Amino acid sequence: MPDDVTARRRAGAGLGLVLALVCTAMLLRVLPPQEREDPGGCGPLTTRSWTADSALDAEFTRYGDDDTRADDWTGGDGTHSVRLPDGRVLWLFSDTYLGRVYGPPNLYGEPHAWRDTSAPLVRNSAVVMSPAGRLESTLPTPLFPDPAPGRWRWPVAARVEPRSPGSSEQVVRVLLWTRAAGAYPWIYGVPVATEVATLSLPDLRVEGVVRILDQEQVADPSRRVLFGTTTAADGRWTYVFGGDDARAVARPASQAFVARVERGRLAEASAWQYWDGSAWTSRPRPGAVLGDGRATGVSSAFTVVRDRGTYVLLTMAAGSRGLTTVTSYWACAPTGPWHGPGPGLRAPLPAGEVAAYNPQAHPELGGDGGLVLSYDVNWLDATGLAAQANLSRDVSLYRPRFLVLRLSRG
Repeated sequence: MPDDVTARRRAGAGLGLVLALVCTAMLLRVLPPQEREDPGGCGPLTTRSWTADSALDAEFTRYGDDDTRADDWTGGDGTHSVRLPDGRVLWLFSDTYLGRVYGPPNLYGEPHAWRDTSAPLVRNSAVVMSPAGRLESTLPTPLFPDPAPGRWRWPVAARVEPRSPGSSEQVVRVLLWTRAAGAYPWIYGVPVATEVATLSLPDLRVEGVVRILDQEQVADPSRRVLFGTTTAADGRWTYVFGGDDARAVARPASQAFVARVERGRLAEASAWQYWDGSAWTSRPRPGAVLGDGRATGVSSAFTVVRDRGTYVLLTMAAGSRGLTTVTSYWACAPTGPWHGPGPGLRAPLPAGEVAAYNPQAHPELGGDGGLVLSYDVNWLDATGLAAQANLSRDVSLYRPRFLVLRLSRG
């Protein structure tokens, strides 16, 4: 996955996204008739409180530190998840470390588990969690092969849906970002296209990948839009959100976009409709739903959840605060109007030159009214080699961390 702060070079591995966590509110406006919600079901949402999800943190530590196999996940970013019909959870990651993890102390005498700097790094991976919440296995890596030399695929949001509208057979659709190697400032890759992969159930075999929206014809890479950072379902429609890479060229904020697809048709490019600013259209010319490029906007990765008729968007704050701080917006429809940004909250971070990024909601994991939110952690450094050394020196850095948020009407 990508990101946005030019002061930061890519941390040897991982998405270049610099995001983090949390949310909230502002004032309700009149919606277009075709997007109107029940007034009693929509209103400002704010984060009442949050706590660390120590159980999920500990489970990823247990699995990542297990050295019984050399081809298992030991760290990664771009954290997304989807619950499968049989109760399992499929976790999807972008850049991923494999190899063995060694117990502390590390080579510097520090109390950290560590890996060798020559450990394999793959562009994507998937880890299966049991219905009871235990991480069990890493699928063969990379799960989604590179489309061509110098190009790779990062998985983002995933959904279980009918193989086709009305079908009783279900499959997993995984949205993919295709990127290509590029020169600075495109140190995390130039955006190329949005794709969708289909995985069979229950065996999670990749059946194929289709291209949905090609962006290579857009001359300015910072204006290219990749969809799939997050999705939200409402009735017959799956809403797919995306963003541009404006922050890669030092703009304070990127813009958010939205498309919609009828359930069962995510893998059909002709079924996608894009919001052009005033109406849904089949022409791939999306119009921004959020972001003025300065004080308001998103990072190239963000998350959206629907709660009691209100859509809540969590993203990094504009500017350098996005290294540690997340803010939020809310709306009564995917197309907006979006209200905010709300107050920011700093993500808990370990010691060191690190940043939090890529906040992602996991509503399938929440219980007792809480919303599980993950964020990724990476090392900030001017050189990839130095960053890779620090990520290997302490393997806990390049792993997701989890919070449970409590939302309330404000």
